[in-house]
Amino acid sequence: MCRPVRLLLLLLGLIAAIPASAAPPLLDAGAVPGLDAVGKAGYERFLRQNHPRAFAIDGKGRWGSAWGQAGPDEAAAAAVANCHRSGAASCRLYARNNEIVWQGQAWAAPSPPGRIAGGIAFEIVPDQRFLWWGVRDAAGAYVWGHGRSAGRDSRGQQPPPSLRWFNNAGWDVFRFDRHPASDDADRAAGWLREGILALRAAGYARVVVGGQSRGGWNALMMLAMPGLADAVVAIAPARHGDGAIGNPNYPRATDDFRAVLSEAADRRARVVIASFQGDLFVPDPDARSALVQTLLEPRIARLLWLDRPAGFDGHGAGGGWRFSDAFGRCIYRFVTLADPPASC
Repeated sequence: MCRPVRLLLLLLGLIAAIPASAAPPLLDAGAVPGLDAVGKAGYERFLRQNHPRAFAIDGKGRWGSAWGQAGPDEAAAAAVANCHRSGAASCRLYARNNEIVWQGQAWAAPSPPGRIAGGIAFEIVPDQRFLWWGVRDAAGAYVWGHGRSAGRDSRGQQPPPSLRWFNNAGWDVFRFDRHPASDDADRAAGWLREGILALRAAGYARVVVGGQSRGGWNALMMLAMPGLADAVVAIAPARHGDGAIGNPNYPRATDDFRAVLSEAADRRARVVIASFQGDLFVPDPDARSALVQTLLEPRIARLLWLDRPAGFDGHGAGGGWRFSDAFGRCIYRFVTLADPPASC
């Protein structure tokens, strides 16, 4: 790109939509000074974690990483401390979040553009904590919907680390944010359809739509429109809340799940559903399992059914790094490979 054109784009605020490189330096484990094969594997695992995250090295093969702390300063301190525990005499940060801070290799990820669709009550917006590739270079777009909790505003919530498998492989990550006061399931489904069509119009040839809890339920609703989404990833999909005393809708959960699956009509779409032991939002897990296999599977292209995997309990079991470590690569391969795995 010539300098005058680049300056003009900067002035217009459009440069954020143009990736600095088709291969961000942050993803190059081979460029981290001193790392052996084990260290490179540790760095690649660091890249699959959510923010705040940090990676520290001594430049001679010792390293340490950290994530899950309260903030970026705490993550940085923990990474340096872990590096020292490995036997290093002097450690410094190599990377934090989406930037390289090592002297001589400094690099920061470009910021994404603003929302691609939305209004007062919802928006489809790139998540700035994920790498931005841009429609020109991206392998596709992944839209993630948060759950819904009474009295809680979940807009801006960081998508789970399992999406890093897609993002690091070239997929742009978008959030499907909804205002809690207007977040009715059927209304939200209309917003999500609008957002996916906007992504298609922007030039994304492949679109994955996923979500947790109500976000996952809305994702399943997209299967009613053939060709809308290439794949759906529904983690602990739910609509009515848990079985707390006084919830009149809870007994309807299985019937409503049957209804949303019966509307699926996309024989080209791949679908991932994860359900967990002890999920208080699922009144009859055996009935749900039967519905997925007998009602949904014949209506779609391929199914990956993660039915109550051992070691993952509760409604939120799919939201952390442990789920990503166990199933993230498998989900990514299932969605993207020509001949995907039938199980994890």
